[in-house]
Amino acid sequence: MRVITVQLSDYQTYDATGLAQLVATGEVSADELLSAALEAVDAVNQPLNAVVATFEDEARRFIREEMKDGPFKGVPFLLKDLTAHYAGQPTGAGWPPRAFLKPDADSELVRRFKKAGLVTFGKTAVPELAMDWTTRSRAHGVTNNPWDVTRTAGTSSGGTAAAVAAGIVPMGHGNDGGGSIRVPSSVCGCFGLKPTRGRNPVAPSGSTWQGMLVEHALTRSVRDSAALLDATAGAHPGQFFNSPAGGNFRTELGVDPGSLRIAVSTRAPYGAPTHPDCAAAVAETVRLLEDLGHVCEKHDIDLPADGWDAFETFILAEYATDMKLEAQALGRALTEADFPPMLWDMIEAGNRISAVDVNVATTRLHAVAAAVNATFSRYDVFLSPTLAQPPLPHEAFPQATSMRGHYEFYLSWMPFTHIFNVSGAPAMSVPLAWNGEGLPIGVQFAAAPAAEGLLFRLASQLEAARPWAARRPPISVGAK
Repeated sequence: MRVITVQLSDYQTYDATGLAQLVATGEVSADELLSAALEAVDAVNQPLNAVVATFEDEARRFIREEMKDGPFKGVPFLLKDLTAHYAGQPTGAGWPPRAFLKPDADSELVRRFKKAGLVTFGKTAVPELAMDWTTRSRAHGVTNNPWDVTRTAGTSSGGTAAAVAAGIVPMGHGNDGGGSIRVPSSVCGCFGLKPTRGRNPVAPSGSTWQGMLVEHALTRSVRDSAALLDATAGAHPGQFFNSPAGGNFRTELGVDPGSLRIAVSTRAPYGAPTHPDCAAAVAETVRLLEDLGHVCEKHDIDLPADGWDAFETFILAEYATDMKLEAQALGRALTEADFPPMLWDMIEAGNRISAVDVNVATTRLHAVAAAVNATFSRYDVFLSPTLAQPPLPHEAFPQATSMRGHYEFYLSWMPFTHIFNVSGAPAMSVPLAWNGEGLPIGVQFAAAPAAEGLLFRLASQLEAARPWAARRPPISVGAK
């Protein structure tokens, strides 16, 4: 039986740093916070479908036997059900065949989460195999946005975004191979930073998508994101990509960034139209930036014409590779019956791509990266919408479409984010605007590779100038 001594109305007012301070001073215990987080799941998860598994007994065991005196000692935490393995708990990826595969050991990132003192007690929803542009799967169904349950929670960290926005946890794990931290942060009103390529470990995989997929978290506060990156960043000998050693990102908070030169663009890569609400969010942000003393100039990034084709080729080949590894893990061949039709089409297309095709595509992606990173020889920061459209209704996402239609929809929905995965540069979605329907519209800032410190300085300045912590969705812990 759970004993609840922390009121949800109090619990949801704290960020992770604040909860850790309560534990450190003895005002609450880790067990009490875990009980509050589980009560929060009970209170709001049913309409959201954000949390797809909980393991209370394991979390209690961890508190008794393993919990470290780290910066987040005793703080409840959720893992995205993809890539980050917690020993003994399935990493299902929203895919029925994986439901019963339990890793024998923690991934390196989870080890670092544990060392930081975080108490992981569950998993959050993901699209099936992260191959969809909204969070839905045959294993767990559709995840809803706490601002409007008829709308998407984003992809592919949509479960984490909904859980954080609704106050189940103050921060949760996410990863980002084309926007999967920033996109759900935008539609759910969270802060989401994608670190530099190699900043956080992806071991034991060695490399995920040639370093384009990176690990971190979605948070309500900037300081939680910075402190968690301090706790997890650092080289690991078992992977191909390791970024330069970072500074103490927490020390960047509150530091005056100076007058920054900021490039501003609302022109979506590869020609997708930008919705007026998203353009208006950028214009509103420019006014705020100029009030803070920054210099904003219109500047569009001109990308190689074949850049998108190269990205698509590369990702399809990676999907097919991933499925060969899944077949090895399952001990059987995968067939068309294992997948929704469109995902099977993507895997088959990937299997038809040759090694030469992949190498040519990689060469062209280097040209995309060069074009993106050249921006930072002239500007300190690049600003754009995070998405080309506001949070979309569920029915806007095709249930059955061709592979070509699937990728055309991607470009109409989330064209702004993937270029920074290709370039390896850090980028963040900041919840600075809401549209006339009361839906969050994130704006994206990017900086040169390894310049997370600059982004944290700017983010903490924006958070102080236009706080968002008090803005809570209708479906949230403690909502009236």
